[in-house]
Amino acid sequence: MFKKILIANRGEIACRVIRTARRMGIATVAVYSEADRGARHVELADEAVLIGPPPSRESYLVADRIIAACKSTGAEALHPGYGFLSENEQFARRVEEEGIVFIGPKHHSIAAMGDKISSKALAARARVNTIPGHNEAVESPEDAVRIARQIGYPVMIKASAGGGGKGLRVAFEDKEAFDGFTSCRNEARASFGDDRVFIEKFIEEPRHVEIQVLGDAHGNCVYLWERECSIQRRHQKVIEEAPSPFLDAKTRQAMGEQAVALARAVEYQSAGTVEFVVGKDRSFYFLEMNTRLQVEHPVTEYITGLDLVEQMIRIATGERLAFTQGDIPLRGWAMECRVNAEDPFRNFLPSTGRLVKYQPPPGNGDVRVDTGVEEGGEISVYYDSMIAKLVTHGANRAEAIAKMREALNAFVIRGISSNIPFQAALLAHPRFVSGNFNTGFIAEEYPRGFSVTTVPPDQRDFLLVLAAAAHRRFRERAAAITGQLPGHELQIREDFVVVLTGPEGTLEQTPVAVVANGPEVLTTIDGRAHRITLGGALRDLVVRGEYDGTPYCAQLERVGLDYRIAHNGAAITARVLAPRAAELLSLMPVKAPPDLSKFLLSPMPGLLVEVAVRPGQLVLAGEKLAVIEAMKMENILFASQDGVVAEVAARKGDSLAVDQVILRFE
Repeated sequence: MFKKILIANRGEIACRVIRTARRMGIATVAVYSEADRGARHVELADEAVLIGPPPSRESYLVADRIIAACKSTGAEALHPGYGFLSENEQFARRVEEEGIVFIGPKHHSIAAMGDKISSKALAARARVNTIPGHNEAVESPEDAVRIARQIGYPVMIKASAGGGGKGLRVAFEDKEAFDGFTSCRNEARASFGDDRVFIEKFIEEPRHVEIQVLGDAHGNCVYLWERECSIQRRHQKVIEEAPSPFLDAKTRQAMGEQAVALARAVEYQSAGTVEFVVGKDRSFYFLEMNTRLQVEHPVTEYITGLDLVEQMIRIATGERLAFTQGDIPLRGWAMECRVNAEDPFRNFLPSTGRLVKYQPPPGNGDVRVDTGVEEGGEISVYYDSMIAKLVTHGANRAEAIAKMREALNAFVIRGISSNIPFQAALLAHPRFVSGNFNTGFIAEEYPRGFSVTTVPPDQRDFLLVLAAAAHRRFRERAAAITGQLPGHELQIREDFVVVLTGPEGTLEQTPVAVVANGPEVLTTIDGRAHRITLGGALRDLVVRGEYDGTPYCAQLERVGLDYRIAHNGAAITARVLAPRAAELLSLMPVKAPPDLSKFLLSPMPGLLVEVAVRPGQLVLAGEKLAVIEAMKMENILFASQDGVVAEVAARKGDSLAVDQVILRFE
């Protein structure tokens, strides 16, 4: 067994590898960029080595510096995590040549599966089902359109070295094929240094199901069941679960056996994942093989009881697998939500900054939080948007969902935006709960983006009652303050009006009667009686209690005169007033928002990589105006209406803040 290993990665996955290594008695070495000096993985490791400036191409992607760190610290082996250099065949070969053990597959396996064009041909030879398509590199956008027509729309345009949703577009007609080819090629060149692009048929109503495999150096290979990864947004996974609610036992076995056949064909030695697209008739086709540990590996660990990082380390030392296919259990159901630094109310644009508050739900046997951050830490513009992975386990799917919903309600993040409200809404959606979904689920159900301006009727009363009950508690504390002028003590009333601000400044006022009866608060709203309890201190952001006899967990925060409440993906900002105060508030004029229609504002922090127009130019609605790069993704800004450019206020290469002016129109 190794005495010391180096983790050539950062963030959540670096912390994850350190946790297992520590349990196995292995010392760890972290590497870090200047932006990650105070990062959690640096604190957790036994040693840490600075490897360069913040941009990953100058630090985490520089093989020479990582290998030098191995040698200077005496690390015998290197774990690449996922992303960065984890699937770089040249890096794996170089590590092996330097006498360092690569905790992952051999370089020839990475090479065989790292090229999507050649990997499909290899899969076909191994008798693995493959998707119809054009498996040679496409040279130009015109060729992309021609080939797409031959295959038949819709088609997928994919970078050969792509992954993680980068370098991938779906085209339904010629213009999308033309533009998609250019975008894919640019993203692939920037992210992977390989701009080859190919095209294949897009399977309609597809599900994304992947098989986890393990292979050792002695020819043993097994599959660890499947993961359902169909809940995706822009081809990036949002929620993963194991097993799949769609597969039957026969399909599960067939997919597992084909995955093992492919792994054997490339002499695979480590943990890897074979991804399939599954049609509505349960037909399945090979997509790609990820020759590394997957982000979503914890759900497999829950249902099998295996530690995949430990298995990778043991395989790398030359150990045989300690189990056969028949020994692998399938226990219960596991679910994972990726908690990302993005604003779901602004079309999921990246959100960077400091974590002013960071309180994940307490971990236990059925709730797991894998993270690389802590309160006070920084979410950097240089790296991906993941804050944490929240994983739950239950005896069945319904139980896993229920535990996930409660855990999301208890996950406190302040200072930046996160996608937690969106995750909570997805888990409550009837289609998700039923298991009747595919990779188009989010686009179909949220075609105009995500919004919680309309609170579901079944939650409206609860949120209003919670606001009124919380206000009553604050008033009780104020009434208990000593030193009040005799005869003028604060009187606690029992009649309140909960005021919500609607669209365009309209006010929705709901009378609520509130009577405290010990720890229980009795309320009446619209003639309906409700009982609620509130646990914890007033300063706590997470409140727990019972509402009409049912346990709940919600977030409640007092900001000025308002109460901000979030629960199960729904959120309100409420003001609780006396009836007369509410009546006077309704007479106040509404301040109109400023007219920003003549400006193009940056919707996110990022790097301005292109300004596509010049002063005096007439632009038409839908025309490209600028391109911003943030968290390793290109974001194209289009004109929403016709106009003439009056001024270009930012230049290519500028670092932009949110709402910074890029263009002004006449």
